This record gives sequence, C-alpha cells and structure tokens, in this order.
Amino acid sequence: MPLPRLDPAAYPAQLAAKVARFQADFAAFALPEPAVFASAPLHYRLRAEFRAWQHGEVFDYAMFDPDNPRQPVLMADFPAADAAICALMPRLRAAILADEALHRRLFGVEFLATLSGEMLVTLIYHRPLDAAWEEAAHRLAAALKIGLIGRSKGQKIVLERDWVLEQFELDGRTLRYQQFEGSFSQPNGEVNRHMLGWARAQAAGLGGDLLELYCGNGNFTVALAPQFGRVLATEVSKPSVRAAQYNLAANAVGNAAIVRMASEEISAALAGREDFQRLEEIDLTGYRFSTLFVDPPRSGLDPATLELARGFDHILYISCNPRTLHDNVAALHDTHEIAAAAAFDQFPYTDHLETGLLLRRR
Repeated sequence: MPLPRLDPAAYPAQLAAKVARFQADFAAFALPEPAVFASAPLHYRLRAEFRAWQHGEVFDYAMFDPDNPRQPVLMADFPAADAAICALMPRLRAAILADEALHRRLFGVEFLATLSGEMLVTLIYHRPLDAAWEEAAHRLAAALKIGLIGRSKGQKIVLERDWVLEQFELDGRTLRYQQFEGSFSQPNGEVNRHMLGWARAQAAGLGGDLLELYCGNGNFTVALAPQFGRVLATEVSKPSVRAAQYNLAANAVGNAAIVRMASEEISAALAGREDFQRLEEIDLTGYRFSTLFVDPPRSGLDPATLELARGFDHILYISCNPRTLHDNVAALHDTHEIAAAAAFDQFPYTDHLETGLLLRRR
C-alpha cells in the first residue's frame, strides 16, 4: 500500500469508513455492533524502519512508496512514530554524521520503542563492523541513552542486549513483556492495550481451560491466563517461545504452559492422530478446554485447525485479515454464531483494520 498521508482532521471519517466496510462484509453473519478502538492520530507506532539514503557527505532517513519504489521519500521526521522515536531521529542522525566510523556505508536504521520509555536502535551496514565501529557505538549508546545493535552481512554486534522490556497497566495489573529486535511485536502500543482489554472482557466468566494458538511472545497469554483455570499455548518461532517463557515468569503466570508446535500439529495431537515428543511432559487429557484463542497470520486458519475449532464452546479470534476471517467464520457458521465483535485500528490512514470476534457454539 502507498505511504499514508497523515491528516488528523480526516482520521475519524477514515476510521468510520473502515468500520462500516467491516460491518457490511459480515452482515450475513448477524455481526453485533462492534466496539471500536481508535488509534492516536499521531505518534502511534512503536517501530519504524528507514533506509539511510546517502547523498554527498550526509544521509537522510528515507522510505519508499510501493507506487514509486525507485524514488526515496526523504524524511526529517516521521509523525506516525512514537514521540520518543521522532525526538531521537535528528539527534541520532547528527551524532552518526559526526563520526566516520558510524556513518561510513550505513544502509538502514531501525527503531524499537516501548510505552514504558525504552529504546533500541539497530544500525545496518554494507561493510564489516570492526573495533573502531564498536568503540564509536558504545560512545553513541551512552550519549543518547539507548540500546544499540550493529548489523552487517554475517554480523550482529549487540551492545548490552537485543531486546526491550515493555511495561504497562491493564485492569489493575502491571504487565511486562520482553520484545526482541527482529521479532514480531504489536506496533501500535495503545491499541494493543485495547485489544488485550477487550479479549479479557470477552473471556470473563467463560471458565474452564484455554487453548491458544500462534501465541507469539505471549502478548495475549499473559493477559488472559488469570481468566482461566489453565492455559496451553503454542508457537513455532524459537525466539518467540523464549520470549513467551520469559514473559510468563516475569508476570508470575503459573497456570500456563507453552510448547513449540504449529497449529496443524497440536490439532493432530488433540485429535489423537499423532504423538509428539514435544508434548511428553504435557498431559493433554487433563485439560478441560472451554475456549480457543487464535491470532493467526494473514492466511487465517487451516482446515485442520478449523475442524479443531468446531469442538470448542467459545472461540476468541483476533484477525489481521478480514478476508480470511470472513472465510473462517463462514466455515464455522453452522456450529458457531458471533457473540461479540470489535475493530482495532492498528494502522491509521491505511485500509488495514484488525478485528476481534467472540464466536459461541450454537
């Protein structure tokens, strides 16, 4: 999609149009009136990635519009990004330009911020990084009070750590999350809080145990675990599993277990079609699952997972793709009805809308 034009005055109407399209697309399923969670109109992204566009003796931050991919769009700032990122951008650029070891053959700059005020910057180069770069990088990190990583082909130099610790309040709890550089985390921090709060509200009173697929770093696992007796969560990415395990411990969540498995594999295990060594310490027969929680990739749920979903009284579904969500709801329509709906505007000024549904067995 093209680079968005940020106009706060136009934002309410744009969001209303997206919600109306969501309602129209799901009208055949008797979609309830959705709860709508708007984004801040500016400074909403906790992640930002730029090319370092070199010209002459300087560089500028740049992005590329897919409609004109060969023409860089130079940016002195990026109002979509978190205010802390915007404040850091000119200071970081000036410091890099003042040091040849940091500036030479710089290719890209990536920012990862948190609602709690931590900042991690990754500098990407088209050259090997040497001791002179590392010495200069230490000075830069100390001067700007940031975490710093250097990358080039076959190299990753981490100054102190390659993750940030997010922390925020939700329903009277302080939640803490380890978020790794290069791994997925929700880009719109405040809208993510709304997603977690809405999911918790839908889960209240459902009882029983929870099966969660695609748990990532445990973003929803940590928030939802107190609502259920026990939680079994699955994820395929090794770094995400490590982060999720850290996050469970950091939040003193003692009723959740995480296994590194694909959704198709756990579906096969629960159906009794296959045995997996990774489940040897998990007593599947001891769970009393009432609810399935899914936050799948854009491709949605595969046929085996859809068949698994039919056996649950409740399905909490967070979707980043209304088309595959529509297909999945249609496939489950004979067994489940929509009991609640929500729209989460993670990406203002774009056509993208994240949605949530609570499906209840008929």
